[in-house]
Amino acid sequence: MASYRLFIKPSAVKDIEALPKKDRGRVVAEIQSLANHPRPPGCEKLSGHEFYRLRQGNYRILYTVHDTGLVIVVIKVGHRRDVRRRILKPARI
Repeated sequence: MASYRLFIKPSAVKDIEALPKKDRGRVVAEIQSLANHPRPPGCEKLSGHEFYRLRQGNYRILYTVHDTGLVIVVIKVGHRRDVRRRILKPARI
């Protein structure tokens, strides 16, 4: 399988930087693993959107997968209660 390119929105970078240090490393490792496995076991497609949600402890990673260009765009990273409350707009590349 070909490796996907990862793009992280600037707002998602700020979300990652705001995480506690002990959790930040695990979230970053999970995001990096998406390059080889864009739909790992445990990821869920959100109904009504073209987003996928991946769980890492109490945090959620929202991302889109563009198979034609082999691109993954990380949209949002946050605590599970905050991520589910947000209404998301489709990502643009």
